[in-house]
Amino acid sequence: MGMGLLLLWGGGSASAQTHLTLLDLIAASKTNLPLLKQKQALVNAAQARFTATKHSFLPVIAGADEVNIGTDNSLSGALFSMGLIPSASGGITAANNMQAATGNIAVVSGDYSLVNFGLNQAKINAAQSDIQLNQADLSKDLYTVKAKLVLLYLNLLKYEIKLTTDQQNIDRYTSIYKVIYALSGSGLIAGADSSMANAELSKANIGYNQTLGIINQYKEQLAFLTGLPAQQINVDTSFYGHLHPVPPVMNFPIDSIHNPVLEYYQMRTNSFRVNEALIRKSFLPRLHLMASAWARGSSIQYSNDYQPLATGLGYQRYNYLAGIALTYNFLNGIYKKDRLSENRYATEASNQEWEQERQALQSQTLQADNELQTARANLKQIPVQLGSAQVVYRQKMAQYKAGLISLIDLTNASFVLYRSQIDYIESNTDWYLALLNKAVATGTLDQFIQSLNLEY
Repeated sequence: MGMGLLLLWGGGSASAQTHLTLLDLIAASKTNLPLLKQKQALVNAAQARFTATKHSFLPVIAGADEVNIGTDNSLSGALFSMGLIPSASGGITAANNMQAATGNIAVVSGDYSLVNFGLNQAKINAAQSDIQLNQADLSKDLYTVKAKLVLLYLNLLKYEIKLTTDQQNIDRYTSIYKVIYALSGSGLIAGADSSMANAELSKANIGYNQTLGIINQYKEQLAFLTGLPAQQINVDTSFYGHLHPVPPVMNFPIDSIHNPVLEYYQMRTNSFRVNEALIRKSFLPRLHLMASAWARGSSIQYSNDYQPLATGLGYQRYNYLAGIALTYNFLNGIYKKDRLSENRYATEASNQEWEQERQALQSQTLQADNELQTARANLKQIPVQLGSAQVVYRQKMAQYKAGLISLIDLTNASFVLYRSQIDYIESNTDWYLALLNKAVATGTLDQFIQSLNLEY
């Protein structure tokens, strides 16, 4: 960048500090930012649900042993069981018998869904879709965080360079003040110029303090996203030492298929479609294989003879039972229709959300292209502006020393030079911010970040 670059970038003591690259900040954010930790935990939870879903297909095998004591009086007839109702087996006599009897029963039973017409696979697909959706959500938030980090990083670079420029502005006015002090002491100029120069110097110091405040704000924002102490965040401003007068075109083609933002909304739509298949399978008939074995004892013998209570504590009869059951709710058609209708509208809403985001990213891409055209045109003018401002300032300083111009002319020249330096910084930053906007919109943020690191 020639003299303009030498004027803006002083190198110096900043190189002695430990600088954090953009990749360092991104790595710290992945490790420390609670938002990303939360989304990773949700991915882990979805993976655990997938395992739980597969385990839910195992047979139900239960066992129980019950020892009891009580009377045994019953009548013939059928009834619906509504919870813990005493056994209706046996105990049919001509009159109530209040003599107590003991009983003991041990049961092992099993139930296995033999055929459910694809329900198990539909549940597995839904669990896998849940993992993919949570992973896409994590990727989306990581993508957004990385974009925010790059934005803060570029702006921090901008103001770090501006701080150097502000210091140079202070140095210029300090030099002007010294020249005025020497000339006024010799009686060559009026002493009022000294007060005016002092006012300009104070103004330059105020600008420096404001820039330093903005830098600290950006560092605090980076500290929030990375979990690093703000005072440890130092960036390498030598990045600007590798800039060209007119940066080369960085063409990041649209890669919307892999844009994490769009991919998240696509996964949401896919999740609803998978859920539709699960709804359809959930209301189909189910074929169950059931088996049971039990042993039973009673202090009442087959002849209705009541034996001592201890007699019923052992096992006297053994049985097994196996069977196949087909179950179906005849109102499932209504339930399925309601659930499918709800899911269909949710799918449509998700599709529209995806389309809205796609159009927004497309618009962002076009806006970024316009910004790049403007920035590129400005960058062609910056060397002319900066070089001319430097020449004018040197000439005005010489003329002021010779008493040919007033202090106002000299301070105007100093302001033009300062403004040209700021325009240089802003034009280069605008170029990279426009590239950032385009990279974010086109799904090529990682390529853009890599290109920034190659600039060093």
